[in-house]
Amino acid sequence: MRLATRANGTPDGELMIVSDDGARWCAAGADWPNLLTAIERWDAAEPALRALAAQDSGDWDALDAANVRAPLPRSWQWLDGSAYTTHGELMQIAFGLDPVPTDRPLMYQGLSDRFLAPTETARFPSQADGIDFEGEFGVIVDAVPMGVSVEQAARHIRLLVQINDWSLRAIAPIEMKTGFGWVQAKPPCSMAPFAVTPDVLGSDWRDGRVCLELGVDWNAKRFGRVDGSEMAFSFPELVAHAARTRDLVAGTVIGSGTVSNATYATRGSACISERRAIEIIAHGAPQTPFMADGDSVHMVAKSSDGAAPFGAIDQRVAVIAPN
Repeated sequence: MRLATRANGTPDGELMIVSDDGARWCAAGADWPNLLTAIERWDAAEPALRALAAQDSGDWDALDAANVRAPLPRSWQWLDGSAYTTHGELMQIAFGLDPVPTDRPLMYQGLSDRFLAPTETARFPSQADGIDFEGEFGVIVDAVPMGVSVEQAARHIRLLVQINDWSLRAIAPIEMKTGFGWVQAKPPCSMAPFAVTPDVLGSDWRDGRVCLELGVDWNAKRFGRVDGSEMAFSFPELVAHAARTRDLVAGTVIGSGTVSNATYATRGSACISERRAIEIIAHGAPQTPFMADGDSVHMVAKSSDGAAPFGAIDQRVAVIAPN
């Protein structure tokens, strides 16, 4: 089942059920006005929404991409991991940081009161802050009790999403070195238009990982085609880690961190900072600049048969000095 949200003048938008080809939609109805409401009562919402999805006979309304918001325009909690070993190692080089001596997943709590729409302009105060995209995957959970096992955590993963985790790289190392985590370096993330149930991916959802290729284009030029399967920690492991000492409210979004592969020489990268780290290794200094005003980024994850279950993120950067 594929779900989306359209703008309707409310903070959470209107929940839509989307056809398998992503071209048509119908309203989820008054019982499920938005995705946040549905995920809070998922045991009742899922069968009702699936029943509506089964009624698609090709006569639903055409989907207007310009009116589509993030599947969750806002939520209670956004927790982002760093589950790709190669990315972590390259970031240590990019930022001049020492390795983190831990065998636990790395995770931080970020901004969750707004997720940008897949075609929404991303606004930033200064180009000097080092504007960077980060392509990753995420899961949306229902209510997760404190102390769940990894096996139990897997049963709480209800929806899968594709994310662009915008970052400001000139600020990030300063905040990291304080030990208090990110605030200024992590503006709102973006989501691809469709949140999907794990069965939509079929065999591409395995071992608790989204095993799709994520294509990333910067200013219409291919930047990377990275494989999501190389997570050192699965999504159930990330969920269990996050819930070790607290309940997770329904609607919590947990990210994989930037998708990254050991074969980056052939696959490329899903963020600019990683490429700059690769250039430091090869040339002693970074050569690729960060994003500029007017730049665009396009991200779409595809299965082996060419399907794009999440749809695409297609955004432009605007540098707008604050008042």
